[in-house]
Amino acid sequence: MNHTLAYGDYGLPEGVSLSHTLAMLCVIGVVTVALRAFPFPFIARLRGSDFVAHLSRTMPVGVTMVLIVYAAVETSHDSGGWWPVLVAIAGTCLLHAWRHSVTLSIFGGTALYVLLLNVVA
Repeated sequence: MNHTLAYGDYGLPEGVSLSHTLAMLCVIGVVTVALRAFPFPFIARLRGSDFVAHLSRTMPVGVTMVLIVYAAVETSHDSGGWWPVLVAIAGTCLLHAWRHSVTLSIFGGTALYVLLLNVVA
């Protein structure tokens, strides 16, 4: 089979023209920029909001808990089972309580988990 492209083909599927593709990409670009710019006019009104202040206190913890549960359930099916996950979570919590550094806690907990899976388990 000879799969050479004819001049003007641009590797697009049959029935798809370059002008339609470019028009769609322009629409996607405009919508993306508009959605990213949309919240900025409302920042001044939301800055003193009690609701936003409440979200800023509770969302990081809630999102972190969802990620921990998701990761624990997904990784517990690996060869090590539940115990490396639980030990790594405890190690991460202890490291964070000791140093109060999110970056150190994440890297330390990840390193502990990888160590437990590859060396101990």
